[in-house]
Amino acid sequence: MCLAIPGKILAIRGVKADVDFGEGSTRECNLSLVDAKVGEYVIVHAGYAIQKMDEKEALETRTLWNQIFEANARKA
Repeated sequence: MCLAIPGKILAIRGVKADVDFGEGSTRECNLSLVDAKVGEYVIVHAGYAIQKMDEKEALETRTLWNQIFEANARKA
């Protein structure tokens, strides 16, 4: 199964960007597939931003992911 997670672009250096996925989790991602700016949200898959995303939709999606992770943690 493949997952794509929304994150907010914090900084851009060439085609690389620091992306915040929430809960203090940031990663370097490749932006070569999208035209995005600092402060915008992107969907990231396998280290590549593959699509820009509306902030409201990104935050809703992040909330859903957090609910899934919390439910799985309770099962463990």
